Amino acid sequence: MWTEGESEGLQTLGIVVVVCSSLKLLHYLGLIDLSDDKIEDELEMTTVCHRPEGLEQLEAQTNFTKRELQVLYRGFKNECPSGVVNEETFKQIYAQFFPHGDASTYAHYLFNAFDTAQNGSVKFEDFVMALSILLRGTVHEKLRWTFNLYDINKDGYINKEEMMDIVKAIYDMMGKYTYPVLKEDAPRQHVEVFFQVPGF
Repeated sequence: MWTEGESEGLQTLGIVVVVCSSLKLLHYLGLIDLSDDKIEDELEMTTVCHRPEGLEQLEAQTNFTKRELQVLYRGFKNECPSGVVNEETFKQIYAQFFPHGDASTYAHYLFNAFDTAQNGSVKFEDFVMALSILLRGTVHEKLRWTFNLYDINKDGYINKEEMMDIVKAIYDMMGKYTYPVLKEDAPRQHVEVFFQVPGF
C-alpha cells in the first residue's frame, strides 16, 4: 500500500502525463522551437482544407504571442497540410514517443479531449487552445481540461471505471518501464487508493 504522500502524488499523475506527452508531441512536430528568425509577420495561409481563425482572435483567446502562434501554425501546417489531424494520424505520431508500450488507447482519449467539436478531427484552433491551457493555463484551467480528459463518457463525473481505463492506458503506454517494476494489478491498486483519498 502507498503512504499518504504517494497517494497525493497520484492526483497529479494525469496532469503530468498530459503535459509531458503534449510537450513531446510538440517537440516531434517541431512546434516549440521558437528560435527561427525567418518568421513572417503574418500567418502563412496556403491552400488547405481548413484555415484557422484570424491571428488576432487566436492571440486574444490563448496565452500565446503572435510570434508563437505563427511558429505553431507553420509546424502544424507542415505536418498536416489539410489543416486538420484525424485520430489515426494522431495515434501514429503519438506511438513514436512510446516505442516500448502501446499508446493507442491513451492517444484515443487524448485525441477526444483535443477534439472539442467531437467530429473526428482536430483543427489548428483546437490544438492551440488546448496547448495554451496545458502549457500556460492556471491550475484550475489545467484541472478542468484534465477532468474532461478523464470524464470519458462526458457525464460530468469520473467514476472508477473511467479512472481505471485512463490509468491502465497510461501503464500500457509506458510499457516495459512500468509493469516489470510493479505488479500487474498496479493500475487497479492506484485507482483504489485514489478513490480512498478524503474529499474525493
